Amino acid sequence: MSVDLATVKRVAHLARIAVTDEDAERMTGELNAILGFVEQLDEVDVSGVEPMTSVIPMEMKKRQDEVTDGAKADDVVANAPASDENFFLVPKVVE
Repeated sequence: MSVDLATVKRVAHLARIAVTDEDAERMTGELNAILGFVEQLDEVDVSGVEPMTSVIPMEMKKRQDEVTDGAKADDVVANAPASDENFFLVPKVVE
């Protein structure tokens, strides 16, 4: 894949970046070099390679999936002007 001057200017416009013609010329070469490197990575055979989240093997920290009330109901309604049994009390609006 090759990037031309018009593509660099379009990408800069989409990114809301002001680019001069001289900068666009320089960026054309840089982007082509980056895309060339990405094309090299496409040639690597990764079949049989496990996906990983870290370079060192580690177990994810897990907790029991238990349904709780969060034990925060009193804290939630602590600043409410009026509450009853951990529910907010609001004045009646519609009659």
